[in-house]
Amino acid sequence: MFLPIGDEPNPHHLPVVTVAIIAVNVAVFLLLTLPLSTRAADPANPLLMEYLRALLPNLPPGISPEQVASRVSAYDLVVFDWGYRPGDPSAVSLITAMFLHGGFMHLFGNMLYLWIYGNNVEHRLGGPAFLFWYLATGVAATLFHGLFNMGSQIPLVGASGAISGVLGFYLVWFPRHVVKIWMFLIPFYVGVVRISATIVLIMYLVLDNLLPMLMSGGQGGVAHGAHIGGFIAGMAVAFAMRLMPRKA
Repeated sequence: MFLPIGDEPNPHHLPVVTVAIIAVNVAVFLLLTLPLSTRAADPANPLLMEYLRALLPNLPPGISPEQVASRVSAYDLVVFDWGYRPGDPSAVSLITAMFLHGGFMHLFGNMLYLWIYGNNVEHRLGGPAFLFWYLATGVAATLFHGLFNMGSQIPLVGASGAISGVLGFYLVWFPRHVVKIWMFLIPFYVGVVRISATIVLIMYLVLDNLLPMLMSGGQGGVAHGAHIGGFIAGMAVAFAMRLMPRKA
């Protein structure tokens, strides 16, 4: 098991916007995801039939729509309505999808990465610009994902596309930084190692996303295309900003 737990060096001030984004995501999870995930969907909700129609082509053999309907939660319909569906795109869902998550581990992993990498990028960009590019690269990530899933009614949710944009910025601007990785390899090694941020982020891009996407043909439960699209968008903007002449 490998888990990033921090990076160094770090700016000494509190990354206000990064903390605010994390707080909003956690609040949505606590106030919306948790309570609605345990509540059955209202059978009278017209979204339920639309949701079931979208799932029909993806149901495994032997699973009937009635079986699925009995397990649909109120939160499933929120995700269907406010997540980004390439087959029914909307400008609003491009943003709202970034603040919805499929479960605690989905949220935890995303917020951990944002906390580790966001502070340096926010310090370099400034708070308002960081928020803008966080959202902009998140939109780019979602649209890139949509290119490989055109017509799909399966909603995309999660902050990972936007966070991948932050990682793209980080790779360009802080390649010599070090990431602290907690390694849990019983009985060989348990402890923290320090690895170059360049190595960690290239492994994230290639091993965690590009290769799985190529092997799966863009299918599966993880939106590798969104991660790749966000990462490329962040790198492109960071390179462009680095090439811009600095004001005296």
